[in-house]
Amino acid sequence: MSESKGRFRASMVFAIASVILTVAAGTEQVCAEEPDLEQQIVRALKPGPVTRGLTSSAARSAADSQQQLIESLPTSRSLSAKEREEVTTVTKNRPSIDLEIFFEFRSAEIGDKAMPSLMALGRALTNPDLKGDAFLVAGHTDAKGNDSYNQKLSQRRAEAVKRFLVRKFKIAAKDLVTVGYGKDQLKNKDDPFAAENRRVQIVNLGANKTAEDR
Repeated sequence: MSESKGRFRASMVFAIASVILTVAAGTEQVCAEEPDLEQQIVRALKPGPVTRGLTSSAARSAADSQQQLIESLPTSRSLSAKEREEVTTVTKNRPSIDLEIFFEFRSAEIGDKAMPSLMALGRALTNPDLKGDAFLVAGHTDAKGNDSYNQKLSQRRAEAVKRFLVRKFKIAAKDLVTVGYGKDQLKNKDDPFAAENRRVQIVNLGANKTAEDR
């Protein structure tokens, strides 16, 4: 009887160990399959090949005008309403990515929950593939609250992200332009209060600006 109980216990231990190993292996596989956010950001922001088809004088003139506008954007103050409209137009087709960066309700303070996304962003923007480029840091809110409040809150959040990147990753302040759009550019227009509307968008503005902070 004692021997039978011993065999039973041994079988149970083996079975439990097998289950634990299976669960552990499954967890490892899931973690391995999770996307690397840093590399995802790099891929999204990396400029594509130069298009040689647009060789007309009109196309070159338009491209030059857009570049001049980008290089004239202030990096030491908030953009005006007109500047926000202009930068929306000229950056529409540039490489960009939306990041859900957690902020407390009605706050621009960076908390612990925001750290994983911000650390991945900082490592991505200092990656050799993006070296020498300037970036737009655009804040967005959902539709709660009035226009003025949301615009100011989104601006403060964009500036908080910029300060973090400058302090933690030594990115030059002149290479980061901040803008707050408030609730003007909802990502999910069918659900204006959805979480994905509360985001920070990063746009690659192209070659590093040479002008001093304006």
